[in-house]
Amino acid sequence: MAQVIRMMDFRARQSPVHFDRAELATLLELYSRRVAAGEWRDYAIDHGPQRAVFSVFRHARESALVTVTKLGSGWMVAGPGGRTTRAASLADVIATLERPQT
Repeated sequence: MAQVIRMMDFRARQSPVHFDRAELATLLELYSRRVAAGEWRDYAIDHGPQRAVFSVFRHARESALVTVTKLGSGWMVAGPGGRTTRAASLADVIATLERPQT
């Protein structure tokens, strides 16, 4: 038997994770510096119920070069070579991406 769910109740239960204005400005500032250096070329933003993702691409047809994920409990960075790092704050994420890659 089908169960009727009021859309107002359904939407209230799902609070999507998103980037606030300051976080987005910080990510786009890093992105613009890397574009000026010729390292990055394109980006994508995705929001969902459990995470928000900022992906960076070198070429539009390739998979993401760097992925910054905001989770409800913190941050995660997936960088070149499949290296994944967890971070407590966006400042830690930026510090991870600023380090020279070995």
